[in-house]
Amino acid sequence: MNVEPAIAGVRAWRRGVADVGLVPTMGALHEGHLALVQRARAECSHVAASIFVNPTQFGPSEDLDRYPRPLERDLELLREEGVDLVFLPSVEEIYPPGSDTAVVPGALSRRLEGRTRPGHFRGVATVVTKLLNVVCPDRAYFGEKDGQQLRVVQALVRDLFLPVTIVPVPTVREADGLALSSRNVYLSPEGRRAATVLWRALQSAEASWESGERRCRQLRDRMRAVIDAEPLATADYVSVADPSTLRELPWARGDAFASLAVRIEGVHLIDNVLLTMNPGARSMA
Repeated sequence: MNVEPAIAGVRAWRRGVADVGLVPTMGALHEGHLALVQRARAECSHVAASIFVNPTQFGPSEDLDRYPRPLERDLELLREEGVDLVFLPSVEEIYPPGSDTAVVPGALSRRLEGRTRPGHFRGVATVVTKLLNVVCPDRAYFGEKDGQQLRVVQALVRDLFLPVTIVPVPTVREADGLALSSRNVYLSPEGRRAATVLWRALQSAEASWESGERRCRQLRDRMRAVIDAEPLATADYVSVADPSTLRELPWARGDAFASLAVRIEGVHLIDNVLLTMNPGARSMA
C-alpha cells in the first residue's frame, strides 16, 4: 500500500475511533521485528507496518544495494501476525523530485554511530518523521537493540511535539546471545560464530558492574579486551555512556548505557545493555 491509500485507510480507522500502532521496518523481517508487531497487536486496535529501505540513512560505502529485500516472505509474516495495513512506499513517494527538506537531529545523533556513520541519523530522523506524518499512529514501536536510534526518535518526538508515544521493545536474541539483525544473514558460519563476541563483551561489562565496578574506563577496557581476543572482530567503538545524553562517563553514579559496534567480515553489527542500579530494570520500556 502506497502513500494515498495508506492515508485513506488510517483515516477510515479514525472515523471508528481506532487506536493505531505503527511498526516501521526496512523489511528482511525476523523475530525481533515480529516482537514489535506482537506488542503493537496487544496494545492497539489497528496495527500498521511499513517496509521501506531508506536510502538516506546509508553511507556511500554501505550496503544499500545488497540490503536483503524478501518482500513476499515479509508480507506473509505480517499477514500471519494479523497486521491490518502494510505501507510500501517507493523512494520517489518518500523523496519526491525537488524534495529539499530534512530533519536534522541534535547532539545525540553525533555520538557513537553518528561518529562512524555521518548523516545516518539525519536520514533516520527524516524518514521516521515522514512515516509518522503519513500513518499518524498513537504509538510507534522501536527495538532497544538500536538503542541510539531509539533515543534519537524519542528526542525527535519530544522536541517537535509530535502526538505519538514511542514504545521501546526489548532486544530479541538467539540462544547464544547474538541480537537478531537483518544483517546477520551476511555472515559466513565462521563469522556467525564470531559475532557472539558482541554479547560476550557486554556480558563481561555486566559481570564487572554487578561485582561493583563503576569506573567506566575499566568497563570499556573489559569489553574491548573480549573483542580484541576474537580474530574476526574489529571494534568501531566501545562505549559506557549516560543513558540520556550518550556522553561517555568517567564514573557511573547512576545507570549506564553500555554499547558497541563491531565489524565482522565487513558487516557492521551493534548491540547494547543498560547497566542499572536496579537489576530488575533492564529495559527502557
